[in-house]
Amino acid sequence: MKGALITIISVLFLDQFVKIWIKSNALLHEVVGSFGFMKFHFIENPGMAFGMAFGGEWGKIGLSLFRILAIVGLGFVIRNLIENKAHKGLVISISLIFAGALGNILDSAVYGIIFDRGTTWDPTLQDWLGYSGIAQANFNGYANVLQGCVVDMLHAEFYYPSWMPFNLAGEEVFPPVFNIADSAISIGIGIIIIFNKRFLGDDINDFELFKRKAVN
Repeated sequence: MKGALITIISVLFLDQFVKIWIKSNALLHEVVGSFGFMKFHFIENPGMAFGMAFGGEWGKIGLSLFRILAIVGLGFVIRNLIENKAHKGLVISISLIFAGALGNILDSAVYGIIFDRGTTWDPTLQDWLGYSGIAQANFNGYANVLQGCVVDMLHAEFYYPSWMPFNLAGEEVFPPVFNIADSAISIGIGIIIIFNKRFLGDDINDFELFKRKAVN
């Protein structure tokens, strides 16, 4: 339990600290610095991880509700894994996924009501417009609960070499901008994929063993 809590709290703190800092100090689409190939490029994402879109305003609300259900489910999985003394690596991996999902849902749930500007849905143009919200004398945020956008800022900018086939020469290898929460989710899933035999055992079907540890 201690390892899971430390993992979740650490990821959440770092994720939210960076998001709030860049949203408070940068303009939308501004590059505020770089470290090697990693650029700190502020964007807001109304869709899924790594900038993937998911419908309009109702799609955004539906995605937020799905994230909440996923977080609740993952919380039960973590509790049951701990109670059944599952491999610590599996508990930490699921905790990373949980923390990443929670970090992104916090943006959607509260950023629209605690910030006075942000990316909002324009029903006339049927599109998301950057910073169309206007600060008002009686502050009420720029969007309703669950309609705020996820803040992204990490951009790993590097390109395929000139000898790369299939017309990839000079193209960017990984163009999406992401955040620490996205990274935590990806790392957690990656660890489970790589070490699933060690986590779940070789004697019986992996899926069956996982179900037993998560549900019993």
